[in-house]
This record gives sequence, structure tokens and C-alpha cells, in this order.
Amino acid sequence: MSTISKLNNSGEGISNAELVKKSQLGEKAAFEQLVIRHQELVFSLAYKLTGNREMANDVAQESFIRAWKAIEKFRGDSTFSTWIYRITVNTAWTLRKKAKKHNTLNIDDTYEPIVIDEKKDPELVAINSDLSSVLVNALDKLPIEQRIIVELKNIEGRSHKEIADYLDISVTAAKVRLHRAHQKLRIILEEVDR
Repeated sequence: MSTISKLNNSGEGISNAELVKKSQLGEKAAFEQLVIRHQELVFSLAYKLTGNREMANDVAQESFIRAWKAIEKFRGDSTFSTWIYRITVNTAWTLRKKAKKHNTLNIDDTYEPIVIDEKKDPELVAINSDLSSVLVNALDKLPIEQRIIVELKNIEGRSHKEIADYLDISVTAAKVRLHRAHQKLRIILEEVDR
């Protein structure tokens, strides 16, 4: 078997676009390769949106299930990465709303402790820990739609264009929503400071 055949059988060396086409034809192995390539991105986003590893796993799994069910409808207007990212955001919104409705998850209790380098100055460690806690609590008070935009921009460093693509909105709408979210976050933080 040639090297090219080996690469093609494992999915390596094949573009995401080619894997999407094969997936649209019903090739599960091709979709599995897309999952392997994007699972870290999807889990990382899901974790940032939920703050809970178990819920992030649920969001990631559900996102890939939804993607598989809808793969035939994927038109390729955006990259697969952008498309799966958008599905993950929507799935996180849905699952968080369900969790809040059923009171099965207390969002305030879901954040895992921040791991701090013990070699740092103990006073600085305490200050950073307090600031992280305040910021996490403030973010939790934002509506989920605003929180996602703040996290995408300020934590992940995404551009306005990327945010617009992920949320399927215009760049102008992304900027306006981010501005409003920052204003609301500022008010929340000022209330904490009083």
C-alpha cells in the first residue's frame, strides 16, 4: 500500500472539505476524522461556555450528533470549523437553559478551582484568585448571549468577524452586542466594588 493510500485511509492528508463531502455521502469514517480534528476545539469552547467538565462533555457530544444529523445540509458557505463552532454555541445555550429550568445544575457551583503556580508571591496569588472569582461571578450574571460574546472576544481573543461567523450575525451586530455586554459587565463589577 502506498504512503498516500495509508494517509487517505486514516483521514490524514485529506482536507476538511473533502471529509465533509464524504460525510455527506454517508461515510461515517470521514465524519469520525472531522470529530477527531475538532474535538479539542469543541470541548474547549463548551467548557468555556458552561464552566463544567461534565456539561462540556455533554455539549460536545450533542454538538457532534447534531452536526452528523445535519451534515447533508452543510452548504460550505463557511468552514467546517466555523459551522461546528456555531453548533456548539447553540447547543451550549440550549443545554444551559434546560439545566436552569430543571434546576439540575447550579451554575455558581460549576467552576472548578483555578490552579495557581505556588512559586508566585502569595499575596499576588491571593489577589489574582479574588479577582478571578469576582470576574467569574460577574460573567455568570450576564445573559448567556452576552457572556458568550465576551468570552469569545476577551478570553479566546476572537475577531469581530469570527464572532459574527460563529453566531451567524453581522460584524456590526457582533460589535454592538459586545459593547452592550461590556457595559453591563462594567455595571455588575461596579456594584461589586461598592
